[in-house]
Amino acid sequence: MRKWFAVIGDPIEQSMSPKMHNSWFIENEIDATYIPIHVSKADLKEAVMSLKRLGCSGWNVTVPHKTAIIPFLDHIDPSAKIMNAVNTVEVLSDGTLRGSNTDGIGFVRSLEEAFPGQLDNKKVLIIGAGGAARGIAFALQESNYGPIAFTNRTIEKALELSSELLGSTAMSIESAEASLQEYGLIIQTTSVGMNFSQQGVPLNPENLAEGSIVADIIYNPLETELLTKSLERNALTMNGTGMFVHQGAFAFEKWHGIQPNTEKMIEKITITLGGSYVNR
Repeated sequence: MRKWFAVIGDPIEQSMSPKMHNSWFIENEIDATYIPIHVSKADLKEAVMSLKRLGCSGWNVTVPHKTAIIPFLDHIDPSAKIMNAVNTVEVLSDGTLRGSNTDGIGFVRSLEEAFPGQLDNKKVLIIGAGGAARGIAFALQESNYGPIAFTNRTIEKALELSSELLGSTAMSIESAEASLQEYGLIIQTTSVGMNFSQQGVPLNPENLAEGSIVADIIYNPLETELLTKSLERNALTMNGTGMFVHQGAFAFEKWHGIQPNTEKMIEKITITLGGSYVNR
């Protein structure tokens, strides 16, 4: 019987996960398919039950369900527990559901690939205080990068996240803008600049230091306004394509025990979206 997998979210039409996983199925000669499913917040519990009942072998979780899905799973692994967010669900042999999070490790892997040997001893500023910021921050700290500071439109959320990550700090957007030149790595984790969300920049990059690294986890568009303005200030930039591919590859490995070709997939998605992945 052919296996099937899915990604659930709201909205979901922008997701490139089906294209990615179905390509990997063909490359690795796996008899399976992967489909997008629109699930509203109100229907999440019913959707999880239906996926299990209909024989889905595993699924990815995107906004806004990464935290909300946790009560409907039987187990969550340490990564998901620390981050309080799930992006990958495995259906185990006994029918139970296990959630994990590959976002943070996917981002770190993409960052190390893009800027090998350039990340040590850099102060890190993370813009945002949601699930993505949490996952990336814990993964960075686990890989011995930092120190880490958070900034967010709502300072209370940044302070709350900072209190959970030992040695980190939090500040207002205004303070972050004023001290931006101190940070060698700036990571944008909010939805500002995403094609189907609000346009603009999450903070003014005017005080960026030349040669600093600016990473935006958005991959559609490939170059957000923040990255464009950062390039104008001679920063090195990276969009979210690599993170997206690597988090998907880690999920693929959990489901199939195979590490797929990420380099080829990054190129394929970049070509599809019509741009470049990283500016060195």
